[in-house]
Amino acid sequence: MAKLQRWNEAVLRVAVAVPVYRLFDYLVPEQFERSNIKPGVRLEVPFGKAKKIAVLVECVQHSDVELDKLKRAERILDEEPLLSAKDLELLHWAGRYYHHPLGEVFSAAFPVMLRQGKSAVIQAEKRYALTDSGKAIDSELLKRTPKQKSVLEKFQAHQSSLSEAELSAWNDNWKSSVKQLIDKRLLQLAESGSRANFALGAAEAIIRNNALECNPQQQAAIDAVCDSLGRFGVFLLEGVTGSGKTEVYMQVIRTVLERGQQVLVLLPEITLTPQLEQRFMQRFTVSIAVSHSKLTDRQRACAWLQMQRGECAILLGTRSALFTPLQNPGLIILDEEHDSSFKQQEGFRFSARDVAVVRGKLLNIPVLLGSATPALESLHNVDNKRYRLLHLPERAGNATAPALQLLDIRNKRMQEGLSEALIGEMRLTLAKNEQVLLFLNRRGFAPTLICHGCGWVARCRRCDANLVIHYDEGMLRCHHCGQEQRLIRQCPSCKIGELTPLGLGTERVEKVLAELFADKVIVRLDRDSTQRKGSLENYLQQINQGSVNIILGTQMLAKGHHFPNVTLVAILDVDSGLFSIDFHAPEKLAQMIVQVSGRAGRAEKPGRVIMQTRQPEHPLLMTLIRQDYRSFAKIALAERKEAALPPFSYQALLRVQATNAEMPKLFLHAVVELANEHSKGHTQILGPVAAPMARRAGLYRYQLLFQSGKRPELHALLDVLMPLIEKLKQAKKVRWSLDVDPVDLY
Repeated sequence: MAKLQRWNEAVLRVAVAVPVYRLFDYLVPEQFERSNIKPGVRLEVPFGKAKKIAVLVECVQHSDVELDKLKRAERILDEEPLLSAKDLELLHWAGRYYHHPLGEVFSAAFPVMLRQGKSAVIQAEKRYALTDSGKAIDSELLKRTPKQKSVLEKFQAHQSSLSEAELSAWNDNWKSSVKQLIDKRLLQLAESGSRANFALGAAEAIIRNNALECNPQQQAAIDAVCDSLGRFGVFLLEGVTGSGKTEVYMQVIRTVLERGQQVLVLLPEITLTPQLEQRFMQRFTVSIAVSHSKLTDRQRACAWLQMQRGECAILLGTRSALFTPLQNPGLIILDEEHDSSFKQQEGFRFSARDVAVVRGKLLNIPVLLGSATPALESLHNVDNKRYRLLHLPERAGNATAPALQLLDIRNKRMQEGLSEALIGEMRLTLAKNEQVLLFLNRRGFAPTLICHGCGWVARCRRCDANLVIHYDEGMLRCHHCGQEQRLIRQCPSCKIGELTPLGLGTERVEKVLAELFADKVIVRLDRDSTQRKGSLENYLQQINQGSVNIILGTQMLAKGHHFPNVTLVAILDVDSGLFSIDFHAPEKLAQMIVQVSGRAGRAEKPGRVIMQTRQPEHPLLMTLIRQDYRSFAKIALAERKEAALPPFSYQALLRVQATNAEMPKLFLHAVVELANEHSKGHTQILGPVAAPMARRAGLYRYQLLFQSGKRPELHALLDVLMPLIEKLKQAKKVRWSLDVDPVDLY
């Protein structure tokens, strides 16, 4: 009789974060009421010799394993599910579509602390706010105590309470200054929940500052999205840079908040989050959560739980924030939807844009995608009536589009990448007290160190790549695996040749700028110069205050930043993007040119963009100069169609790497045999071939491309292949991953 009762016992089917394509069955812990366990809770389970945190996917009555052999879960960590039925449905879909182990997909939905099994209780933290005296005082009166002055200005800019976590994210050394400002009665302790409750639904309780006046195109876009609230639809907001897309977002968000609903706003770059948060806080009184990789684990867990419980109205986050549960979702926004950083490039390789669209459909809410340079896939979806296009063709206010100009530098004298004609244009601009922005998407001093005598080149020992010179630090560094060594003075090959830097990096251009414009303030913005916490924000503040003359930077300058006094933008090396084996390269180059150009002439003053090139007749450049991005996109889509490339076909890339040079090839040949057995001839199997960078971080890399004109046929083959690949004997000797809808072939 006892044995019979055991067979009626519930089985918990859970997802464990291991790279295996299956779920695991456990019995309910002793002394636990089965009725209390719901899918979406976390459990601690014995797994091998260790214990792991798992997520309950479903309760079932049977198992493929004999019940006597099933282990019991150790304990249930949550009284109520942390993930809703819709959240679970989305994760199941993502696991199926990207053919990724479900345990790792579920793990990606949680912040680190919850993955580790920490309590899902939000610890209230201290918040500080300005007193009436603090609001009224001129910060210049604290100029003798610069740290206190800086903290006071931070609060005066925010106009609301700030938590300890928010202050730590801004500056590590805030505590003593805050204590001193409290002693001076300029700051005070605030209620931990001092920001207004967003669910009031009353307009005056939500808005701090009134909205800007919109032009007819902006208003039409706002009305279109607001009319669709409460049902699914995807809108592509294509607006030239400076056309006021953010204002459209904020006015639509206001309507969502008045309905008592939450908004998820995804951004491609961490660098854009602080300035957008600032704008949102100036507009809305509601609680705003932020989630990105520069925050502490505790901060990210807090933001996740506040949205899950409905205590926050708006979440601003990067790609990983996509899966944050929302108690009452109303809208999802993706700004700069074309940006490739929305695609996860390792592990669970999901596209935040594509998964956001599926999430909007499951939740029956609209999804708003914004960009000045929409992805070709998104424009293709507009053509096929899957997305609705909202167009903002004019810059907001009195700003006009910048004039684009090609500068032919063939046979011209150059000073570290700067032509004499460009230097002359810079001098004219600076003479008018206007700012200049120079774009070069390569950090470091120079990408190559070469011997002038024998031709020896400093190469990375672990990658098929040159070591980049970082002159100020006296280092040679690989930008792919991070390996570094001291900058050498003598050629290790011939011992006598002169070692010469070859090529340009931002550090090298900065040095020549300092010589040419010795009386001007130059700021370099790249990953090396902005590593210290708060340094980027300080640089941006200096730029906007007008205390900087020349801004030099990499990709982090290309999007989202508003520099009203920049009237001249120069792209120093446009040619490097014109020749690539990757069919995505022309699209990425066109987007980069348009995005960087968008930093010029954003206020009353007209802007100009100069592109230095040795290819002045190149069709891509001519199309952008004479027409616009949409014209380029139309030509590019026609070329993709002719070549049967995405979005007119569907791809999955199987990447493999190993320390042994032969193992990836053997593994992929075995995969090809399996694929040929199960393919019905509708999917092309291309390869195996060496990856464009065949060796990286000491590993030899190969890849195999699957391509089909029909998405269901590609996925049907992958459904069959994935479990079989896992069982191949060669699979144990390599590291492999599948990338569905790859955004590059590297």
